Amino acid sequence: MKRCEIRSRKMVLRGIFMILSISMIMISCSSSGGDDPLPPPQENSAPSAPALVFPINNMLCIDNVLQFDWEASTDLDSDVITYEVQVATDNQFTNIVHTSSTNDTDQEITLEKGEAHYWRVRAKDTKGGESEYSTIWQFYTEGDGEQNHLPFAPSQVFPVNASEINESSVELRWSANDVDNDVLGYNVFFGLGNPPNNITEGQTENTIIIDELESGQTYYWKIEVLDGNGGKTIGSLWSFRTL
Repeated sequence: MKRCEIRSRKMVLRGIFMILSISMIMISCSSSGGDDPLPPPQENSAPSAPALVFPINNMLCIDNVLQFDWEASTDLDSDVITYEVQVATDNQFTNIVHTSSTNDTDQEITLEKGEAHYWRVRAKDTKGGESEYSTIWQFYTEGDGEQNHLPFAPSQVFPVNASEINESSVELRWSANDVDNDVLGYNVFFGLGNPPNNITEGQTENTIIIDELESGQTYYWKIEVLDGNGGKTIGSLWSFRTL
């Protein structure tokens, strides 16, 4: 009888030992580093926007072969940077006459004579990151025997295109420049229709107040720039909506 009891106790002890051994193995496996989750991928930082250097803003260029220069962008990840250069004949860049990519911060570009041009640059890295475009600069290429140069296209100041305003009146504001430093005048077009109606001609102020706006309507406006010497530049069509 005693031998049976002793044998039974030994079997119980062996069972307990096996359970403890298996538990230790399982704990060891679960605590191993092989199943640790991978760290999340590092988020890419886009490069900074380039700063334009030459040709400078509002410049009259006597040559139509120009060396474009801009300052290098920075990239926090030290990625290789390329630059996209765009030149257009309108400040909305709907008529782009030159576009190219380069790893340098300068590029020679040949353009048509006797035209206003607008240019901008943005930076791209090797991981798909893109900067905002630089500010837009404008210049004029001298034409053969040209005496008077057309004004640059007007730039919208307020309200921002396609924005919404919650007012019954608005002060339209814009800016314009001319390489000949002529005194500029403006024809203002405004209304609910597209194209808008001509409401003033030849005004010298670059602002106008519009009253009695209707709520829930989309208004359109446009500026023509006059240089007093027969030159006229028609601006882009802009709009805003009233709430």
